[in-house]
Amino acid sequence: MTAHTPENTPPEHGTDPLADNNPASDAPIDALAVAEQKAAEHYEALLRAKAETENMRRRASEDVAKAAKFAGEKLASAMVPVKDSLEAALAAEATDIATLRAGVELTLKQLEQAFGGAGIEQVDPLGEKFDPHKHQAISQVDAPGEPNHVVQVLQKGYLIHDRVLRPALVIVSKAAG
Repeated sequence: MTAHTPENTPPEHGTDPLADNNPASDAPIDALAVAEQKAAEHYEALLRAKAETENMRRRASEDVAKAAKFAGEKLASAMVPVKDSLEAALAAEATDIATLRAGVELTLKQLEQAFGGAGIEQVDPLGEKFDPHKHQAISQVDAPGEPNHVVQVLQKGYLIHDRVLRPALVIVSKAAG
């Protein structure tokens, strides 16, 4: 009889003699499953982030469109009372020039308040040095004082938030000579 040693022991029925019964042999299969699960989670997170980015882009685009569409809303709402005052002045039966003048002055104050609320500033450069960025010279005249200064304002200019809306039309002094 031969002694049963591990080398010559017959395999038990139903077991693979080449299979490693070590539990660590399942580690590569488990690691692959974990990696596949993490990859699926990352892919799902990527899809969510992409969808959120598209939603943010769409909302931002809608906000820009609304801002452009309603940019003049503040000024328009400030101008409605000015229009009302002008209509009331035209509808008034009174022919008294003093009353009419007072109404026009009140309407002008309303208009100035509306401009101020919209960031519109009047430019009246009389006596200032000529600035081609804010003024448009119509002509030059001989005038006492320093040359290149505004001696007459034909039409006031306007700025909107420090940007020229309309340059002031001016007459400028020229150098003596």
